[in-house]
Amino acid sequence: MGKIDLNKKRKREALLNTAFELFTTQGINKTTINNIVETAGVAKGTFYLYFKDKYDIRNKLIAHKASSIFSAADAALAKTNLTELDDRIIFLVDNIIGQFNADKSLLNFISKNLSWGIFKNELISSKDESEVDFYNIYAILENSPRAFKNPEILLFMIVEFVSSTCYSSILYNEPTGIEELKPYIFDAIRQILKSQEIRPE
Repeated sequence: MGKIDLNKKRKREALLNTAFELFTTQGINKTTINNIVETAGVAKGTFYLYFKDKYDIRNKLIAHKASSIFSAADAALAKTNLTELDDRIIFLVDNIIGQFNADKSLLNFISKNLSWGIFKNELISSKDESEVDFYNIYAILENSPRAFKNPEILLFMIVEFVSSTCYSSILYNEPTGIEELKPYIFDAIRQILKSQEIRPE
């Protein structure tokens, strides 16, 4: 990467990091583009080189943060000897839960704003501009010897289920703490996978 490209990447990172800080401390509605560029120390025109508006940087930021979480989980999975699909997915989920538990502001931001549309768009475009390849997660299902009715819907169900259950448990200990809830989450994931599997007749 050349000096100019490196400088561009640093400015984009500064904008993303600043936006995340402002969004999580004062909220998206109260944060303006002026707030972001002034705090990041870049010109307003620089903002528009990378983002269309405040909501575009929010979407990019959600995908950026989510991809970093999935990347860390995927890297940890690569160091294991797990081969069974259920075990691999549960390992990923457990790792992601641990990351959310360690950074509750991140959980709060992503759970409130991550829609399937944003996730899917990043999954499709990840080869181009994302720092992290979301497709590695999707490929776990696609490359499995087991066949499923619709891998995209299956992934959607797991993402939505884990996101919603972890949110209340980690932030509010409702209906119980996350460590007590995890066995139920993992069992439910196994049941979801089983229910969507196409079995040979």
